Amino acid sequence: MPSIALFFSTFAHEKEITDKLSSSLGLDVVNDEAILHDVSSKKQIPINKLEQCLYHKTSVFNQFTLEKERNAAFIKSALAERLDQGKNVIYQGFITLLIPHDVTHVLKVLVVDNKEERMRRATAKGISEKDAAHMIHASDQKAYEWTDFLFQKEAYDKSLYDIVIPIGESSADDVVGLIKENCKKIAVLETESSQQAVKDFALSAQVEHALLLKGQKVEVETRDSRVFLKVNKSTFSFSKLTEKLSSIAHTVQGVKEVEVLQGKGYRTSVYRDQQFELPPKVLLVDDEREYVQTLSERLVNRNVGSYAVFDGQQALDLIDDDKPDVMVLDLKMPGINGIEVLTQTKRKNPKIEVIILTGHGSEADRKTCMELGAFAYLQKPADIEKLSGTISAAYTKIALSNAMGH
Repeated sequence: MPSIALFFSTFAHEKEITDKLSSSLGLDVVNDEAILHDVSSKKQIPINKLEQCLYHKTSVFNQFTLEKERNAAFIKSALAERLDQGKNVIYQGFITLLIPHDVTHVLKVLVVDNKEERMRRATAKGISEKDAAHMIHASDQKAYEWTDFLFQKEAYDKSLYDIVIPIGESSADDVVGLIKENCKKIAVLETESSQQAVKDFALSAQVEHALLLKGQKVEVETRDSRVFLKVNKSTFSFSKLTEKLSSIAHTVQGVKEVEVLQGKGYRTSVYRDQQFELPPKVLLVDDEREYVQTLSERLVNRNVGSYAVFDGQQALDLIDDDKPDVMVLDLKMPGINGIEVLTQTKRKNPKIEVIILTGHGSEADRKTCMELGAFAYLQKPADIEKLSGTISAAYTKIALSNAMGH
């Protein structure tokens, strides 16, 4: 009996189908929660950080932190360990989309239905139409963001699965019967090559994480312990990059050979490593678009990852999901002004250090901002070295506070 990987759209008999399969086949269920618990226990990563990786949209700062990719690599490693140890298991949830197709002894199943049928089932459970519509949209959005991050494909793309089962008027028993019938096929039986694919999956995850720790984001594929790295970015010297990537990959135990290839996104250009040792999550808030975009570029050149928004409301909306470490804030903006943004930011997330950078403030404004919790008050035009130094000092304060458990 092969293992089964189940991915559902919401309100598609997901619990009933999983329970019936588990009971009738005597299979244990390994879901997202179990894998995230494995990672959290071994790597001491908070569960909420891992949940953000699976279920939340990619942060605007991720291009600098590569946090989502690093956590995904940890999740892959934990999943590969389960695949290697556990036979005849039902995997269920977002983790199933990480299982490679060449792990042929795991039958990858999508159980899905149209919105109308899902709405009908939701309202039959006593959920209002408004709430049901919101729940369906939210769950689909999470699924789409996950598969877009992994494959640049939609969540219900047939190519991601071995079989796709549209429920329609089928009962849970009907779906279970169809899955069990497909499990009997020779194509999904465990073979030597599918066992090797699990080992290669584990090795790829380890290599991927080793590279990410050095700021190197490349495609990683492993076949029989031979590692292939595909470069999809600009580089000045492909030979030097090849040497660097190969050296990192060879530090991972079990790697036999490394080959570096040019991917579709590769082109010759000026290449610089990502070495964001200063705070990688700095939010710039200023309505002067050209100024703030230039400022962002200058900060990036000093290894400070930054993202710009152009009014106070955009800033307040962003901090809910993306949680910058430091905010560099102008005072005079249309709509919500800087003092109100500072006030609400400190109320929502007091750990964000706010640096005021303005060309219009008075001494009274400076006093007000500092009383409200601003880290520093600077005048435009900003000396870039002074600003980057102030950002560094703000982040040092954050790091010390975190280290002391505050």
